[in-house]
Formats: sequence, structure tokens, C-alpha cells
Amino acid sequence: MFLSSIRTTIFCGYRNAGKGFQHSSRSPQLRQWLVKRGQNTFTVETGASSTPAAATVPNAATNRIVGRWLLGCSGLVVGAVVLGGVTRLTESGLSMVDWHLVREMRPPQSQAEWEAEFSKYQQFPEFKIMNHDMTLPEFKFIFYMEWGHRMWGRLVGLAYILPSIYFWRKGYFTRSMKGKVLGLCGFVFFQGLLGWYMVKSGLEEKPESHDIPRVSQYRLSAHLGSALLLYCASLWTGLTLLLPAQKVAETKRLMQLRRFAKGTGGLVFLTALSGAFVAGLDAGLVYNSFPKMGDQWIPDDLLAFSPSLKNIFENPTTVQFDHRILAISSLTAITGLYLFSRRMVLPRRAKIAISLLTAMAYGQVALGISTLLLYVPTPLAATHQSGSVALLSLAIWVLAELRKMPK
Repeated sequence: MFLSSIRTTIFCGYRNAGKGFQHSSRSPQLRQWLVKRGQNTFTVETGASSTPAAATVPNAATNRIVGRWLLGCSGLVVGAVVLGGVTRLTESGLSMVDWHLVREMRPPQSQAEWEAEFSKYQQFPEFKIMNHDMTLPEFKFIFYMEWGHRMWGRLVGLAYILPSIYFWRKGYFTRSMKGKVLGLCGFVFFQGLLGWYMVKSGLEEKPESHDIPRVSQYRLSAHLGSALLLYCASLWTGLTLLLPAQKVAETKRLMQLRRFAKGTGGLVFLTALSGAFVAGLDAGLVYNSFPKMGDQWIPDDLLAFSPSLKNIFENPTTVQFDHRILAISSLTAITGLYLFSRRMVLPRRAKIAISLLTAMAYGQVALGISTLLLYVPTPLAATHQSGSVALLSLAIWVLAELRKMPK
């Protein structure tokens, strides 16, 4: 009886406590407290789960890393272009008559190896026609020039490919950037093959020709043009990652300036490319006077070859004449771009870029005229070739500063 009363009392107490809790949970104060606590818990959980999302790549920091890497690669391409120009000016490009991706990375070490390499060189037209009295020490100089150029090319390839693999695995590339990087790496490989294809043209026997052995001006211009394209693409991509687009009102005059700048950049590129034909034909040694070519504004042998179209690419006189016209046209266009931009409100960086482009254009023309009048001395000619790349770089910078804001 006693135990039954205790059991009944406990059971009723639990029922009343449960009802009291249910009633109290319906009170507004408790309900608001529970809702608030639930929101805080959800916020904490969301913040904890969003922490990895904040660290996803690519982001601004990784874009800066990739941009600096591409600028470094473009600098290496400039080195290859300059070294290639010096190799051409010192007539060293045909000293290595074989091409091996890995084996030629080790130059001859012993006297026997040097003599074997020199013996191979003696079997080709350049030695037979032009360098038949060359000594072994003289051969070593031109060999090391070409070897250095080729090794620099391999360095460029590694600078593109190895970081690309690392950045790709780390997730630093966006979907569009992956396509660009694949294109750049593929272009580096193509550039190496094109270089050997160019050298082969100077090693071929040409019994019908008694001219000085040289590489094809067509292949030389293709090799230089592809290097400049690789450089422009790398520099443009790097600058767009490092330099945020500046907000400028989209006016009609700005669109005209942008189109003007694109046309000017294309003209600068075409002028640099025409320099490859000048180098390939030694056209800088034909008429060493300025502004006239000899005693005439338009020389008599301008259209000496038949058909007439052949003169543009194979007549040294016409090639030099065309390069002069393109250089003067580029200078005129850059001057016009500068004057047009002065009447507009532009960001400070854009004004600096246009001013430097203009100053460099006048300096480059002065270098070209000096090189011509002094009969193409190697140091001055190499500086002039480097100046063409510097001018092209500034043109790309101007385009990067004037590009549209991304939507």
C-alpha cells in the first residue's frame, strides 16, 4: 500500500513536470531564446564550413604569382631574341650542324671532341665558301655563341613548362588560364622546332648559288615572329593579371584612342618583323645613307627582280626601303597617339605608358639611323634589335592600360 502510493506520486509528478515544460516552451521569451540560439549555432557552423571556401584558388594572391611568373618568362624570351640577334650578327648560327634535345647540352670537352666538331662544320657550305681559313679557336667562339643561344632556348622551355605543372596541380589557374598556358607551352615547343628548321636552310648545298651561305630570310622572319608572338602573349597575360583595369568613362574618344593604340601596336610589330628580313639579307649594308638611299629618294633597283612581288622579300634594296617606310610610319603613328591622348583625361599610368612609348620610338629611330650610317657595327645593331622589343613592350603596356573594364 505504501509502495503503491509512492509510485503514484512519482508518476503524477513527472506528468506535471512534462506539462510544465511544454507550457513554458510555448512562452514567447523562451521561444525567442531558442530561435536566437539556433541562429547562432547555424552561423558558427556556416562560418566553420566556409573557411575552406575562403582559401580556394585561384585568388588575387595566386594571380599575382602567376602574373610575375609570366613576366619573368617574357623577360627570358627577350633574352633569347637578343642573343639570337647577336648570334646572327656574329655569323655564328651555322656553327652547330646537328640538333639533339639533350645530348648537345654538353659542349665538347677534350681536344679530340673539338676537332671532331670542327671537322663536321668543315663539311658544310659556310666553311667551304666563307670560312675556309678559320682556325679552331675562331670556331670555338662561334660555336659557343650558338650553343649559348640554344641552351637559353631550353631554359625558356623549362621556365614555362615546370612552373605550369606546379601551378596547375596547386589549382592556381582558372579554366580560361589553363587554355592560355597550354597554348604558351605548345608555342615554346614549336619555337624550338622552327629554330632548327631555320638553321637547316643555311646548311643545305646550293650548287647554283655562289652567294654567302645564310639561313632563309623567310624562316628567319618566321622564327623571330613566333618569338615575338610568344613574348607578346606572355607579357599581355602577365600585365592583365598584375595591373587591374582602371575605370574610365567609355566615351567615343576613348574608343577611338583604343583603336588607334591597337593599330599602332600592330604597326610596331610589323616593323620589328621586317627587321628580320633586313638581317636575313644583310640589307643594312646596301645603302648606308639617310634620309636618301644613295643620291635618290627612291633607288633605281627597287624593282629589279621579276616578278615584282619577289622584291618585297628577296631584294635587299626593297627590304631596306620597306623597313625605312615602316619605321617612319610607326614613329608618325606613335606621335599622333601621343598628341591625341593629350587632349583626354586618362589615368596616370596610361599617360606614363604613352609618354614612354613616344620617347622610346624616337630613340629607336635614332639608333636605326646610327646603325645604318656606321655600316652596322655589331654592338649598335644588337642595341637596335633590343630597342625594337622594348618599343613593342611599351605598346603592349599601353594596350593593357587602355583595355576595357571586365563586366
